[in-house]
Amino acid sequence: MSDIPAIYAQDVSFGWQRERDVLDNCSLEVNKGEFWMLLGTNGSGKSTLLKLLGGLLTPQKGILQTLPPLGFVFQNPDHQLVMPTVGADVAFGLVSENLTPVQVRQRVEEALDAVNLLSLIRRPIYALSGGQKQRVAIAGAIARHSQVLLLDEPTALLDPDSQLDLVAQVGRLVKERNITALWVTHRLAELDYSDGAFLLENGHVVDQGDPQRLKHRLMAG
Repeated sequence: MSDIPAIYAQDVSFGWQRERDVLDNCSLEVNKGEFWMLLGTNGSGKSTLLKLLGGLLTPQKGILQTLPPLGFVFQNPDHQLVMPTVGADVAFGLVSENLTPVQVRQRVEEALDAVNLLSLIRRPIYALSGGQKQRVAIAGAIARHSQVLLLDEPTALLDPDSQLDLVAQVGRLVKERNITALWVTHRLAELDYSDGAFLLENGHVVDQGDPQRLKHRLMAG
C-alpha cells in the first residue's frame, strides 16, 4: 500500500449559500486499493465533495488530490453515455490516447470483460437496462486505466437486486485491479461491500472508519 493516499482532501470549503457553506473544512483520505463509502443526509455535501475531487467544481479553500487518471460515474448513466453501442462508448474515452485500432479493441474488450458485458459489445445503448448502463460507464473508466473511481450514487435508479450486484462488482474490481473507489450512497446495505465509510454532516466529516460500526450507528438513529 502506498504511503500517499489515492484520494485526499484537507480543509476543503465550498459553498454559494449565504447562510452556510455546502462544505466547511472537510477532510478525508483513502489509501490505494481501498473501497470507501461516503454517507450523509441530503444536503450534507456528499455529491459536492465528489465533484470537487473529480475536478468538476473548484473549492474556495483547501487541498484536493486524486491519483490520475480518474473515472467519474454519475447517478444517471444517460448523462455520460454518448455513443450508439456498448463497444463504441467504451472506446470513445480512448480517442486522445494515440492508440492503434488493435490496442483500442484490446482495451475495450478487457474492460467489458471485467464488468461481465463482453457479450454485449455490439448492443445498442438504448437496449440496455439501468444496471448494464452503469457497468458500461465503469468499463469506460477501466479502459482508460483509471486509478481512482468516483461514483455518485450509481445505484439510485436501479432495483434492489441490481443495486447490490453493482456494488459487489465494484468491490471485486477494486481488489482485482488494485484501484481505489469512493462511492456516495445512503443505502446502508451497500456498506457491507466496503472497506470503510465516511459520515458527512453539515459539510464536514463527523465520523469515519469501520463500515459496520457506522451502519449500526445510523440504524440506531
